[in-house]
Amino acid sequence: MKKNYPLKEDFVNRMKALLGKEEYERYLNALDSEGLNSIRVNTLKISPEKLKKRLQEKNWILKQPFKSNPEIFIIKGKVDGSHGEGSKHKIIDLEPGEIGRSLEHLLGYYYVQDISSMLPVLSLNPKEGEIVLDLCAAPGSKTSQIAAKMKNQGLLIANDASLGRIKILASNLERCGVRNSIITKGNAESLAKRLEKSNFQVDKILVDAPCSGEGTILTNRKTALMWNIKKIPSLSRLQKTILENTINLLKLEGELIYSTCTHAPEENEEVVNHMLEKFPNIKLERISLPQEIKIRSGIKRWNDKEFSCEVKKCARIYPQDNKTEGFFIAKIKKIR
Repeated sequence: MKKNYPLKEDFVNRMKALLGKEEYERYLNALDSEGLNSIRVNTLKISPEKLKKRLQEKNWILKQPFKSNPEIFIIKGKVDGSHGEGSKHKIIDLEPGEIGRSLEHLLGYYYVQDISSMLPVLSLNPKEGEIVLDLCAAPGSKTSQIAAKMKNQGLLIANDASLGRIKILASNLERCGVRNSIITKGNAESLAKRLEKSNFQVDKILVDAPCSGEGTILTNRKTALMWNIKKIPSLSRLQKTILENTINLLKLEGELIYSTCTHAPEENEEVVNHMLEKFPNIKLERISLPQEIKIRSGIKRWNDKEFSCEVKKCARIYPQDNKTEGFFIAKIKKIR
């Protein structure tokens, strides 16, 4: 594996058990390739067409991979215009950090975001006029995406437990022109108590939960170095607690997206299965995503544990399928 961050033996064994030998080799090859450079147009400030024109004037080569979501761009490189007009131009890579340094980025015209990170909000499908809670909002990529889908209408509660991360969240929401949000600080339990005390309920919730981050190894090689199998059980307990404290904030027929950027079943299907067993007033819904994205169903078994067949409605996103980070998405609906 490149950049001298080898995968730990425990991680390798788990991924082989999860994927099988042949598929694991595909996964490993994907980690040794470059991921996609993707951005999301901030439609609160500019249309995809206008931003595309501006970036093409910088000689950037752009692709819009999803017919249903023209706001998602892949940046494939740029034309080398250094040899003057009329010469044969070649395609070169953007300079390191160039995407984040551009004037358009500073103006909040786009957000640098992995495609898989955009999928939870596409699954949530927030609409104008709704009340939406983003429980673990910082640094703000998904929060600003929610606001754009809501067209700055309705109420968006952007919550995070860390004051330091909230400062980054506030800065990003300001840069992106988000005007329908309020920022709150608290863990899931304290926030739920405050809202329940006021009989306050919401239409939709995004819980992009703290996790072991296995899916980010493609773009952040240090994750392989920091990964520790001993952290997974405590993260699983935390994720269950977060959802337990959050689910009753939903209105009847309200929807919650639970997402992680990890492959670990203990943090994914096991958490969802726990919720199905503990809360008879909820059900799982199938995930709706752009047809160009390859999704795999949730798994029914892991080690000595067997989960409800319902978890197959969850979505697993793998780097070898889409050249994106790995993700897990579950959609929960409150039915009574």
